[in-house]
Amino acid sequence: MGVRQFALRVRTLLVLSVLTALFAGFAAATPARADSQAAYLADRLRESPVYVSDQLPREVPKSMTRDFERVAKDTGVPTYVLVLPGLAGDGEALLGAVHDRLGRDGVYVLLDESTASHAAAFGVSAPVDDALTVCLYELPYDAGPLREFELFAEVIAGGAEKAADRAEAAREKYGDDEPEEMYIGPSDRENQSFLTGMLLTGVPLLILLLAPYVRRLRGRKGKPRHRWLVPAVALAAALTVPLIATAAFDQTTSSASPRPRAMDLNARLDRVAQGLAEDPVYTDPESPRVLDAAQLARLHGRIEKFRKSEGGGPVYVSVVPQLPADESEGDEEAFASALHDKLGEDGVYVVADPLYGSIEIFNHGLRLDSLDLLFDLPESITYGDDRAEEADDHLLGDRLDALMTVLDKAPRTDRPESSGDPYPVTDPVTEDDLPPLFGTDFTPGLFMGTLAAGAAFGLVVAVVAVTRRVLRRLRPGPLPTASLPEVSPTEPPMTYLRSTARVELRALTRDFDASTGVTATDRRPADSLDAALLLLDGDAGRIEDSATSAATLVAVIVLARAGRAALAGTGYNRCCAVNPLHGPAVTRHHVRVSAQGRQRRLLHVCGLCRDTAIATPADLHTRILNLPTSGGARVPYEEADELLTAVPEGVRRLIERVRESASVP
Repeated sequence: MGVRQFALRVRTLLVLSVLTALFAGFAAATPARADSQAAYLADRLRESPVYVSDQLPREVPKSMTRDFERVAKDTGVPTYVLVLPGLAGDGEALLGAVHDRLGRDGVYVLLDESTASHAAAFGVSAPVDDALTVCLYELPYDAGPLREFELFAEVIAGGAEKAADRAEAAREKYGDDEPEEMYIGPSDRENQSFLTGMLLTGVPLLILLLAPYVRRLRGRKGKPRHRWLVPAVALAAALTVPLIATAAFDQTTSSASPRPRAMDLNARLDRVAQGLAEDPVYTDPESPRVLDAAQLARLHGRIEKFRKSEGGGPVYVSVVPQLPADESEGDEEAFASALHDKLGEDGVYVVADPLYGSIEIFNHGLRLDSLDLLFDLPESITYGDDRAEEADDHLLGDRLDALMTVLDKAPRTDRPESSGDPYPVTDPVTEDDLPPLFGTDFTPGLFMGTLAAGAAFGLVVAVVAVTRRVLRRLRPGPLPTASLPEVSPTEPPMTYLRSTARVELRALTRDFDASTGVTATDRRPADSLDAALLLLDGDAGRIEDSATSAATLVAVIVLARAGRAALAGTGYNRCCAVNPLHGPAVTRHHVRVSAQGRQRRLLHVCGLCRDTAIATPADLHTRILNLPTSGGARVPYEEADELLTAVPEGVRRLIERVRESASVP
């Protein structure tokens, strides 16, 4: 063999070795993300066959573990159960990885905050696919994970043949129609209260009016021989209606989830706070790993450097999912504030979501401009770009590194600052409680029952009722919040914006003036009203001024609706970022905001826009609110005026933007 030939072979072997090493490293990178998660979950199942995450206390409190353990015994085969957030990993792959780590055969079930999402059988014979199909078709969406698991276990215990038959029957019966919902909502309870009040006055009064009317129709005059009989029957009806209504409308909650206990609501906060006390970077072991060893080491180094810098201090990074079902209701600011209280240490608190990829930062007690860090963080860090969206780890390592660069360069202040108290989140203990039957709309129902009974027996009462309706139409009230996504236009004319702004601002002013003690504990109604009036220079009549822009009118509508919601105890900070006229957002979702390309943004959206984003994502851009400009053309609302760019960031940020533009502290 010649020298040149030998050298060529050596170079070839070296290239192949390098390529093999690179390929092995790449192949190991993706499983590594799930391996740590699977190892952690396998260890938990080694302690108990059921593991319930502490991240879902509003829907599945950790104290429900015993309930799931009880049901797991009914399957007739070894059963291992994981209750995790819905986006905590690839379900089938995760179950397989956990089984490999645990090394025990049986049925493995993965549930999230609402349903049984995945199941697999390893080394045992069990009709898991048919059981999941039965759960999917036979139960309504609000049944809850425990009820779904109970049905799942029932089907598994029945054997393969019965499971197949039941699954086929469920497909045929519910293929086009979903089962009836198991729980009612607050609006349903309001309807029940209204009907009960209406029957309580309407039925007895109808009896009192009907008896003499029938006597007149039959030509009888004079006093009846049994003059106490009719009042006695009316009184019996008045006593019977509440009894029947109480038995018929016996629901007390709007959800299958039980009331969380204090330990449920504190479990995750205690876990994260304890972790941060030992290490300034806490990564959630229940979620796929998004930071490798090198990224962690670099992040630790930069945190230590910032801590020792002039005007710097501690930085606490929690890489933990932020979910509507958690103790903080998915509010990063509330989560960071609670961690600050638990840890008892001032510093910069960073909340990075490993599932959605968002990053938020909150200053507590350092000499830094808190509002600048809270609202002016570059979007490339807060939400990432297209590459971050496509990456499994959301490029959180690089973005956290960029965040530390921002912190290093952040201007120092003369004295320590804080982000301020977050808006209060919904009470997790009482959020699912239905109003009492004899409350809410019960009193209006009493009144309407009287009108309804009287209207059947006299033209005068009918005229009065019609007159009242006409007067109400002349001075319309705001549309119900639930109907806003359906009825709000995408390209509203100026007449629509003026009339809606006028009605909403008038309603907020009226409700605010009538409130008693609300503003003493919640500043949102006053902040919203003040900001709306600042936009109009303190004169609500400027709504009718042709010089008032469409963007100003939209901002007034958003602020007025948020203020009224806060007064009613249903306050929110985020409205639908696709069309702010749709009202409050219900979730965050990646949406396509343009017909060109596949660019997407993680936005807060209403239920209707979420459904559109899931069913027909390419059509969602057609739902974006477009506003008229001075030249007659229409543009997306965020391009119409810089003021409206604050809307996707929340009502609180919109208020701050209005104050900044008006130079109000």
